[in-house]
Amino acid sequence: MKKRKLNPVRNVAALLGAGALGFALPALAQSGGLSMLTELVKGEWTIKYRDGSPERKICVRSGQELIQLRHGDGGCNRFVVEDSASRVTVQYTCPGNGYGRTSIRRETGSLVQIESQGIASGTPFQLAGEARRTGSC
Repeated sequence: MKKRKLNPVRNVAALLGAGALGFALPALAQSGGLSMLTELVKGEWTIKYRDGSPERKICVRSGQELIQLRHGDGGCNRFVVEDSASRVTVQYTCPGNGYGRTSIRRETGSLVQIESQGIASGTPFQLAGEARRTGSC
């Protein structure tokens, strides 16, 4: 049996390559997903906040509209923390406008519970509420 001589440069390169692959796999897992949200009934939804704030109506087309209630959809980076059949949790960062973390728990296809907190326009926020499909949009 022939002995192989260890090459430290090649070993480090292999370790770095494996490390890069380790970082790439979660990023690949981030694409797609959030299937629980796509299964929600499309249409107009009304959000009732538990703190007594005025109700808010939102048009749900993909379900992802419920993630960034205080930041809108533009220019934010998202990271999926949890993606199960009945719950999703997404952490997001909006450069120059703060960040947030939202958890959505599905009770039925037309009723979800939402909890979100973060910073929007330099001000902390925390919200909890129930969103229910109330019509067409």
